[in-house]
Amino acid sequence: MKPKTPTTGFVLVYITTPSVEAAQHIGREMVENKLAACANILPQMQSIYSWKGKICQDQEVVLLLKTSQGLFTKLKERVQALHEYECPCILALPIADGNEPYLQWLSDLPK
Repeated sequence: MKPKTPTTGFVLVYITTPSVEAAQHIGREMVENKLAACANILPQMQSIYSWKGKICQDQEVVLLLKTSQGLFTKLKERVQALHEYECPCILALPIADGNEPYLQWLSDLPK
């Protein structure tokens, strides 16, 4: 039997956006509304993907948000409302472990 991976109750949310401005808008909205503790923006990502039967290649920007698992549904719904993509990439990746003081800081998010 495989041992369970420990989990902290926090998630790293991976989102792709069409521009730095879009990532800044969404990230600021999430932090200001206490749906995320922190937003990181990684510009100039190259994406190759299949969409509606075509192979596409575009420049995109990665937005990373740190939040609690309990806030993810609200965060996802708000990102979908703000996002300009028809089908935005919004993925929650569980945080298995981390620096205790940082995780304590994350725990200051509303429950």
